[in-house]
Amino acid sequence: MRARPQVCEALLFALALQTGVCYGIKWLALSKTPAALALNQTQHCKQLEGLVSAQVQLCRSNLELMHTVVHAAREVMKTCRRAFADMRWNCSSIELAPNYLLDLERGTRESAFVYALSAATISHAIARACTSGDLPGCSCGPVPGEPPGPGNRWGGCADNLSYGLLMGAKFSDAPMKVKKTGSQANKLMRLHNSEVGRQALRASLEMKCKCHGVSGSCSIRTCWKGLQELRDVAADLKTRYLSATKVVHRPMGTRKHLVPKDLDIRPVKDSELVYLQSSPDFCMKNEKVGSHGTQDRQCNKTSNGSDSCDLMCCGRGYNPYTDRVVERCHCKYHWCCYVTCRRCERTVERYVCK
Repeated sequence: MRARPQVCEALLFALALQTGVCYGIKWLALSKTPAALALNQTQHCKQLEGLVSAQVQLCRSNLELMHTVVHAAREVMKTCRRAFADMRWNCSSIELAPNYLLDLERGTRESAFVYALSAATISHAIARACTSGDLPGCSCGPVPGEPPGPGNRWGGCADNLSYGLLMGAKFSDAPMKVKKTGSQANKLMRLHNSEVGRQALRASLEMKCKCHGVSGSCSIRTCWKGLQELRDVAADLKTRYLSATKVVHRPMGTRKHLVPKDLDIRPVKDSELVYLQSSPDFCMKNEKVGSHGTQDRQCNKTSNGSDSCDLMCCGRGYNPYTDRVVERCHCKYHWCCYVTCRRCERTVERYVCK
């Protein structure tokens, strides 16, 4: 007796979920950790959702770190949604953590970005927490060995990037180092993309300075090494996402490596995001491939970019509607020292995809 097509399709879908389980970013479910959970006792670690046993152990031995890790998970969610707000794939599925759809379960370009962003964000959060004094196990970053330049002196409190990278990698890479968690190709891809995220974070370290001097003359500047804001790191990773390389897992020498699929055999560059499986166009809703579709998404009629009504709506057209916006206006400064404003209302025209 032949199996029904619907049954076969369901079995294939279930099999795809089992073979591509993305344990590596299930920890983003920490974003849903209730505020009532104090995280001040080791038994609390077992109550956290989305962690593998190695991460639970890290939680127990570094309990003071967990509030920062929870904060990092929330930042990943917020930053990813903001970075892709103007794209057909708008990172909304990340909020399903730890039970993702296939856009993040498989080795897609989208999962490559999320792995990279997650690795960068947790290290960024830890490095900044060291600087702000929120972590007892670390403090300011080291003073650079090179001179800061004429008129400058090293001082302030540098972001502790080395500690952030060390502890961030221990936590975020732990699931990919567990045996029997998907194919070797997926593990290599996820570990590679996580390292690309940390590389983007390293590249964001820059010299920041504060002026000192009589009457603001800035005769001398105190400088330190600080990380750029996370949105800037995400913008860098989004650029790498747009130029990501499709790879295959094939022998090179005595071992299998990830190599570009459509180019001559060469090692994958350390700076490029890679993916194993192509993504759909995300135009129509199809949860089996992780696509929410773009129906009812807002578009920009005057844009030529990815948020334009032509691209966002995939040629289906769009519907206009009017919206009333209330905003502050006619603001006036009063000496000293406050501002008063009126509330003005205006009508704006918006557009949503059919």
